[in-house]
Amino acid sequence: MTRKNHSTAEKLIGTSYEDMDARTKKVARHLTDRKHISKNTSLEQDESKTFGQRAADAVAKFGGSWAFIILFGVVLVCWVILNSVILANYNKAFDPYPYILLNLFLSMLASIQAPIILMSQNRQAEKDRQNAEHDYEVNLKAELEIMLLHEKIDLLRENQWSELIEIQKEQLRLLGSLIENKPTT
Repeated sequence: MTRKNHSTAEKLIGTSYEDMDARTKKVARHLTDRKHISKNTSLEQDESKTFGQRAADAVAKFGGSWAFIILFGVVLVCWVILNSVILANYNKAFDPYPYILLNLFLSMLASIQAPIILMSQNRQAEKDRQNAEHDYEVNLKAELEIMLLHEKIDLLRENQWSELIEIQKEQLRLLGSLIENKPTT
């Protein structure tokens, strides 16, 4: 970045280039080089996911769906009905009431599912943080671009006023010469 670009960035942001943080310097470079800063952060994040991260997201997605709740409810009802029917008819249920084996399976499912869902939530929080940082950069650049546009418009307006004053002076001079040269009748 050239010294002229540094001074433009410093003027707009209000601090010296050396005192700016890395994100602000990045925005200043994009601004002065006239480059866009927007990007699709979700594509970058999805491309860098490991197998474990994809699996955690899939488990969390399915575990937090109505399909899971309905399937889980059906399995529980079938388990209870099957054990109750076998117990009533044959007096030999594989998991008699109070369904201790079912309770064991539910506890194991919860102990596996909870950390996987937490991993997915942590990843989502990281994605949200990265998106917020990117939004900050885009918003800062947009704000600085708007400030530059205001400066340009103000400069154009000042130039137009100067030109209008010069034109008015010329008109007054011409009017004065017309009045002086008016033939008397």
